Amino acid sequence: MTSGDAAASSLTLGRRTVVLTHPDRLLFPDDAITKRELADYHAAMAPHMLPHLRGRPLMLQRFPQGIDGPGFMQKDARGLPDWVHRVEVRKEGGTVTHPIADDAATLVVLANQSCVTLHAWLSRVGHLECPDQIIFDLDPSADDLPLVCEAARALRGLLDELELPAYLKTSGSRGLHVVTPLDGRTGLEEVRAFAHDVASVLVARMPDALTVEFRKEKRQGRLFVDTLRSGYAQTAVAPYSVRPLPGAPVAAPLRWEELDEPGFHVRRHTLRTVPERVEREGDPWAGMGRHARALHGPRRRLAGLQGRHG
Repeated sequence: MTSGDAAASSLTLGRRTVVLTHPDRLLFPDDAITKRELADYHAAMAPHMLPHLRGRPLMLQRFPQGIDGPGFMQKDARGLPDWVHRVEVRKEGGTVTHPIADDAATLVVLANQSCVTLHAWLSRVGHLECPDQIIFDLDPSADDLPLVCEAARALRGLLDELELPAYLKTSGSRGLHVVTPLDGRTGLEEVRAFAHDVASVLVARMPDALTVEFRKEKRQGRLFVDTLRSGYAQTAVAPYSVRPLPGAPVAAPLRWEELDEPGFHVRRHTLRTVPERVEREGDPWAGMGRHARALHGPRRRLAGLQGRHG
């Protein structure tokens, strides 16, 4: 390898230089997207990804042979440099040590591991039993974008009644995520119960279109309002993470008005379009933490709505 080749296959981020192995390996063969391009994307997007990731245990979705080959989920931090931050958490029968992405170099290291998608906890180190967000995953039984958008708008209206902020992002697949930032002072069980009760009120308003039924055979074609990510050690696709699908769609934070734009689709934003979009328009989720809320007042308001809906 010449010195030029070495420079081309490494990235220097702050005090660390990450050497990329097999940088020309195709991770998205149909789109000619290489490991190097994924690493460049992580480096470019680090200023926008890291505020949403810092302190959160990660689960890695890796595709060593590209997305057309076998992939797997990895919870532990094996195979990563010693300087990558970690946290040991409890699990049934023992513990597991998760990686944490606290800097740009770690994001590039994960790309070098052919980690296409980052799945993050809803809580952070120091407060792992207290989520700092609720995620409502609007998961359609089939591709039904109008229904997904209608459900998202209805959920935003309900959260507004509860005086809770609502942030929107694509899942990068078929659905949308509506996210409410919390102050991180409420325990897991209480947050999970609250999220389920909010979903139940929403379903009561749109019973023919929505459901909280976990079992697919009982959904009868209705859109599933999934709040199951509020449990311990549950994860959701991280903001700006790439999904292992053709075109390399991204789980992209959105402005609410984008739902009404011509050509809107949940896979509209991709690895190749998002950096320019964010450079041009900024991150729609910037400063989300400043709008975090406690659940005391919203819980009282929700109780009133539950009584109204029987």
